[in-house]
Amino acid sequence: MRLVAFSVYGLFNEFDYEINLTDGPMTFIHSQNGYGKSTVMRLIHWALSGDREKIGEVLFSRMDLTFSDGSCMILENSNGEVVVQMQKNDLEEQVTDNEMKIVMRSMYISPERYVVPSESCGHYDPALYVYHKELAESMRDAVEDGDLPAADVRSVSLLSDEELEFRCKDLKAKLDFMKQAGIEPDMPSGYRFPPARYEIMEWRKDYDSLAASVESYVNKYFTLAESLVVYLDIINGMFINKEIYINDKNGLNVRMTNGTALPINRLSSGEEQLLIIFYQILFQTAAGSLVIIDEPEISLHVSWQQRIGSILVDIARLRDLQMLVATHSPQIIHDRWDAAVELKAGQ
Repeated sequence: MRLVAFSVYGLFNEFDYEINLTDGPMTFIHSQNGYGKSTVMRLIHWALSGDREKIGEVLFSRMDLTFSDGSCMILENSNGEVVVQMQKNDLEEQVTDNEMKIVMRSMYISPERYVVPSESCGHYDPALYVYHKELAESMRDAVEDGDLPAADVRSVSLLSDEELEFRCKDLKAKLDFMKQAGIEPDMPSGYRFPPARYEIMEWRKDYDSLAASVESYVNKYFTLAESLVVYLDIINGMFINKEIYINDKNGLNVRMTNGTALPINRLSSGEEQLLIIFYQILFQTAAGSLVIIDEPEISLHVSWQQRIGSILVDIARLRDLQMLVATHSPQIIHDRWDAAVELKAGQ
């Protein structure tokens, strides 16, 4: 499902907006300062996260979110008391906070993204420090979990010999891709994978079981491996005179092209921005989500601003994401003005 339009009325007792989003994977929202662009982005995220308390803190009278299935979430705010209804086929029904959360998943990437709430209440930690630890733990779990799981062979046993051969080749291609991220299972000795047709005919039952186990392993770790490979490709394609690499011992690492190791806290603010934004999208966002990125241009050189839009579109297509990008920078929009909508007074 996609968000196709949103409307906000009485924002700050001043602005009314009715916005239709583009058909593509990304819509840029731009405006002058002071028109409530960031506030509207947060309202959309809070609505899809079921955070009625934060919604009630914003001065507005009504917001409508319209979805591709014809449904509409209607939020009415009366002095901080927020009533939420879902409308479909001319029927309206009040919904709870939990029901709001399941309409569509949402990720909001804030302009204040250098820090994240600490596990210790009331404190904040540098975002890169937290993500550095998360990556190391995820990698460690995947690398140490090399045993192929027991799996249900029924779906594989229904395949013809030819279909099973093709399936094994496809799984082997995925295993080879995952190996680029340092993630691979311990394959049993004595079995070639992918097998030749005669091996399938002779040891069909064994290969049914092996293919089912490999498929279960791939389903468990492929997204992590894909995220690692894509993350490294993006960052190292943009960094100059340095590169990052990731391992299960200590997460994110940086080295200069001359081989000198560089502490991660010595990166420039723009380099940190890239690491944080793409980490949140690739490692923390579920497929099918709405991703709201507020001011991605912060600390980025113009050349990086011009490239980031195309990269975000590629990720959106890869992960079946819809993106809303709120920006002041024409360089972020670059050559995609057909995907841009202006938030302006009287709209």
